[in-house]
Amino acid sequence: MNGYSLDSLYTLTEGKPRRVSSYDRSGGNHDWMDLPAGQTKELCRLQGPGVIRHIWCTHWTGDEHWQEEPLALRKLILRVYWDDEDSPSVEAPLGDFFGMPFGRRKNFSSAAFGMGPEDGRAMNCWWPMPFGRSARITVESRCQCHTNFYFYVDYEAWPRLPAGDTGYFHARFQRERDTQGWAPQEPGLLDREKAHVPEEPAWVPALWLQHKNVTGAGNYVILDAKGRGRYVGCVVGVELKTPQCNEWYGEGDDMIFIDGEPWPPSLHGTGTEDYFSCAFCPTQEFAAPYYGITCYSGDAAKAGHKFMGQNGMYRLHIRDPISFETSIRVTIEHGHANKLTGDWCSTAFWYQTEPHIPMIRCDDYLP
Repeated sequence: MNGYSLDSLYTLTEGKPRRVSSYDRSGGNHDWMDLPAGQTKELCRLQGPGVIRHIWCTHWTGDEHWQEEPLALRKLILRVYWDDEDSPSVEAPLGDFFGMPFGRRKNFSSAAFGMGPEDGRAMNCWWPMPFGRSARITVESRCQCHTNFYFYVDYEAWPRLPAGDTGYFHARFQRERDTQGWAPQEPGLLDREKAHVPEEPAWVPALWLQHKNVTGAGNYVILDAKGRGRYVGCVVGVELKTPQCNEWYGEGDDMIFIDGEPWPPSLHGTGTEDYFSCAFCPTQEFAAPYYGITCYSGDAAKAGHKFMGQNGMYRLHIRDPISFETSIRVTIEHGHANKLTGDWCSTAFWYQTEPHIPMIRCDDYLP
C-alpha cells in the first residue's frame, strides 16, 4: 500500500480502483451536485479499508444573471472524517486546501496539489489518504448564492491496512487577523524617496539589537498537534499592516518544536523566505514540486491600498518529512522577533495516528 512513483508502477498490488463522482445518475448531463446556499452536502461515504489517491473538483457559485460570487473559495469549507469520527481530520476552505489562500484562483502546480486551467478553476489533490473502516467527505457552503459542485474522488479498496504504522491524513486551517508586532510603522518606498530618508533609518539597528526571541513565544502557530506522526507541509498567506520598508513580510525564523522540546528547537531556521526555500525577499511568483510562491502583490502599498498586498506560499516536506512521537508545534516569527503586524492564515498538512486533538473550529475564513 505504499505510494506510487515511476519506479514502482510495475509492481502489481491488491488495491482495486474505485471512484465516486458527481456524474448524472440518469445518464444525462447534470454532472454536478447542487449545493444550496448555507447548506452542507456529503460528497461521498466510503467503506474501508482503502486509500484515497486523488481528489478533483470545480464549481460555479453565482446568481441567475451569471454573476459569480466573490471569495467563494473561502466560503466553501471542506471536511473529511475517518472511521466514523465526530471531529473532522480535515477542515479548511476549499481554496486554501488546494494551495491558494485569500479565495483566489490561479494556475500553478506542486507535487501534492494545484490549480489548473481554466484560470485555476480545476483543483487537484494527490495527498494519499488511507482509512480503515470508513471515509466521509463533506462541503459546507457559506455562500449567498447556489453552487454547482463537480467532483471526483478516486480511491483504492484494500483487504486490509498495514499493521501498526499507518498515519491518517490531517489538514487544518487557521487565521490570526492581528499578529500585534512591536515595530512602529516604517515609511514606504515612495515615502522614503519623497522625504529623502536613508534606506536604513538610525533606529533600525538599535531596535534589532534590543529585540531578541529566545523562547518562540508570540510566533505565528502553523500547527499544534499531539500524537505520533509526520508533518508534511503547509500553505501560508500574509497580508501586512506594518511592513518593512520594502513591503517584505519577513524576516521571521521558523521554529519547529518536536515532542515538547525547549528553545532552541531541533529545527530552527533563518528567515521566512528561507523556510519556503526561496531567497532575498522574493517578489516573483513561482511553482515547483515542493515549494512555491502562489501570489505576490506587495506593490499594492504603492497604489495606496490599506494592506501591503497579499502574499501566498507553500512548502511541502515530501522528501524531508518531519516526524514526531508525542507532539509537534510548527511556528514562524512574523518579522524578526515578531516585529511586524499582519493578517496571517495557514493550512497545515500532516499524518498521525488517531485519535487527534479535536479541531478548534475556525469561523474566521473571510477578509
